[in-house]
Amino acid sequence: MEQRIGSSSKPPEGAGFDPAFIPGLTSPASAEPEDAKPEADAPEAAGPEEDAAPAGAETPAKPALEKEAPQEESPEGPVFEASDRRAKIVADRRGVRLSLDQEACEFRWDEIGAVETESPRFGKRFTITVHTPDRRWYPIEIEATARSRFKEWEEQLDTVLDAYFEEA
Repeated sequence: MEQRIGSSSKPPEGAGFDPAFIPGLTSPASAEPEDAKPEADAPEAAGPEEDAAPAGAETPAKPALEKEAPQEESPEGPVFEASDRRAKIVADRRGVRLSLDQEACEFRWDEIGAVETESPRFGKRFTITVHTPDRRWYPIEIEATARSRFKEWEEQLDTVLDAYFEEA
């Protein structure tokens, strides 16, 4: 059974109303609400002092972890990256990451069934579609500055797919 792209295809139920319906599309909610005030416990003198020490210990640890993360992400192999004012795609050794406005999703290489590219006959929107084994697809359109970028993007993406993607 093939999926059709167009007006005749129906989106999965719930995805049109709730972006969290699609796995990997939204980031997990933070454990602490935004309006929580750490100064609210000021009447208890012993409580904030005890809380301040662990919080102080955690604060230096977080920047250390953030410094390590870019080192882990340093690409050893080919990387494909394309973006415009709204959309972005990155394909590297970790997998494929798509983002549109504030929404983002990430696919590891073992979660991907196929990657399809499409260049329009007219216009400057380059479409990349990630297909998963469970017959879902996630398209993203990148607006190129010039049509000549299509060939360059195709070659870069092919290099990344050849390096990391293993067909089953």
